[in-house]
Amino acid sequence: MTSPAILIVDDESAIRRLVRGALDRSGYACAEAGSAGEALAMAGRPGCQLVLLDLGLPDRDGIDLIPLIKAMDRAVLVLTARDASAEKVAALDLGADDYVTKPFDTDELLARVRVAMRHRTGTTTDGKLRAGPVEIDTGAHRVARNGTAVHLTPKEFSLLLELVRHAGKVLTHRHLLQTVWGEAHLGDIEYLRVTMRGLRQKIESDPGRPTLLINEPGIGYRFGA
Repeated sequence: MTSPAILIVDDESAIRRLVRGALDRSGYACAEAGSAGEALAMAGRPGCQLVLLDLGLPDRDGIDLIPLIKAMDRAVLVLTARDASAEKVAALDLGADDYVTKPFDTDELLARVRVAMRHRTGTTTDGKLRAGPVEIDTGAHRVARNGTAVHLTPKEFSLLLELVRHAGKVLTHRHLLQTVWGEAHLGDIEYLRVTMRGLRQKIESDPGRPTLLINEPGIGYRFGA
């Protein structure tokens, strides 16, 4: 019997049935947990790769489980009815790979699951990263879009590299500021916005309607290729 690859954690059995039905039809092996205690026990079982985690659990706040599950080397996709950006940012900063807000469309959920279940970027034998139309040569600090060289500033390069390395995942403003500018600039969100504007001008086909460098309002950005 195939070991469950995805653990669905939600205290509402109707939600678990809905999610499991969609995942079953897509060929995923699933297991279910209705509490934090069950979730921690089952997430550690061999074969588990991804945990779909509701934050509103009866015995413990789901957000407390994120670092514990990540320490097991599992991906975490948060299912939350909490619409506040602060909750989503907190979950992402604790290591969640993505989130879906309830009520959710099952097609959207499956798309997020596919991203979480595979590496969206490929490191090739020549030391390059590729995601969608973008190729980054990390050693030579060169970037190309559809084979055409793109000249970036050092900060634009660092920002793009971080986003491409985590393609499909939302990276918070804090994470990007810390990674690209350092601890001293965690509050300087305008630095990020200005650099992102310049990067979109060089990477996007239509900078006014970005399809690669996608804004998650109040939270951060994702590379969407």
